[in-house]
Amino acid sequence: MSVTIAQLQKLKQQKKPITALTASDYAIAKLLDKAGVDMILVGDSLAMVTLGYKNTLPVTLDAMIHHAQAVGRGVENAFLIVDMPFLSYQVSTEEAMRSAGRIFKETDARGIKLEGGYPDMVTTIHKLVQAGMPVMGHVGLTPQSVHRIGYRVQGSTPDAAAEILHQSKALVEAGIFALLLENIPAELATQITKLIPVPTIGIGAGQGCDGQILVTHDVLGLSDWQPPFANKYVDLNSIITEAVKQYCQDVRKPKN
Repeated sequence: MSVTIAQLQKLKQQKKPITALTASDYAIAKLLDKAGVDMILVGDSLAMVTLGYKNTLPVTLDAMIHHAQAVGRGVENAFLIVDMPFLSYQVSTEEAMRSAGRIFKETDARGIKLEGGYPDMVTTIHKLVQAGMPVMGHVGLTPQSVHRIGYRVQGSTPDAAAEILHQSKALVEAGIFALLLENIPAELATQITKLIPVPTIGIGAGQGCDGQILVTHDVLGLSDWQPPFANKYVDLNSIITEAVKQYCQDVRKPKN
């Protein structure tokens, strides 16, 4: 059965952890869905782990749609979310509406995710929700702002924590169905989770969130760099390398 927003909300109410992972291609998406992941995110992190960029900024809306189409073909049950990439929604509400509309029209996305909780972004999200588009919020470390805030923990001072809490509440009022909390202190994430009515999904935010998400390449040991908060459940980097070496050796063996 396909996961719905109502079911995600019910999981929060029942205090049953929500599972989420990223995907950028059909094969991985199909495996994640088969394994029973609740949510699959076509994250703009694919810019780094799939396309080889140094950060998420270069990936385009067309590229996100292309990968989301492939992922969608492999998903039957999980709730599919697509990241809106850098500058596809920040310029104006109208631009955001057109970009989001393309994602929903051209892919099997059931939700989109936008970064930030400042007033302009809250207004944009409110308009998108009013137009019938489910939106997931994202506060804390927002990778599209890497040149301004870096990749460090956010909300570590009282003022910064208060601002993230304020943004979280504002996003809920705007109509988000879920909130991603990235790289913030566990105590702050737990506080937000208790205070807001929508599910919180954490990444590097402790165990107090309603659910957890990781980049699948990190989980499978395929990334060049492993975040300190990401458990590597298998070392596919080594396994695949050895398998390919064996293949090469077999092909290069002298023929009798």
